[in-house]
Formats: sequence, C-alpha cells, structure tokens
Amino acid sequence: MNKREYDDDDGRVIVPMDVDGMPGFFKRRKKDENEETPRKQKIKLSKQEQRAVTGGVLRAAFTVLFIYAVVFALFILFCQFVWFK
Repeated sequence: MNKREYDDDDGRVIVPMDVDGMPGFFKRRKKDENEETPRKQKIKLSKQEQRAVTGGVLRAAFTVLFIYAVVFALFILFCQFVWFK
C-alpha cells in the first residue's frame, strides 16, 4: 500500500492504534528525554486551591454516602412495615 503524504502532516501521533495481537504492537516510538508525560508533571496548587479541591472531593463522597444511607434506611423501613408484616 502506498502511504499518502499530506501537506499539513507534521508527523505527530494523535491516537496510537496499538491493539493486542496486531502486527507491530510491540514497537514503541522513542520518547524524547526532554518530553515529560502528563503524569510526571507536578501540579502546584495554592492553599486556597487545595482546600477547594479537598472540599469538592469530600462533598462528593458525603453525597454518595448520604444516598447509600437513605436507600439502606428505606430498605429497612420496607422490610419492617411491608415485607415482614
């Protein structure tokens, strides 16, 4: 097959199409030593931003916990007044 050449192609990979079992799966492109992956980059947050992130996480966790507690309480009430009557 002939590879098409495009004028605006700069050679970057947008989405790697590595699929298990396909030929060439184990070939990896060489990474630049200067290039950092997003996981290696440190994110520096101020105290106010840290509190906001922590507060948001806690609010989300307590919301989920509250929903489970309400469903459990309704199940207990259902068992007590309907099912075991």
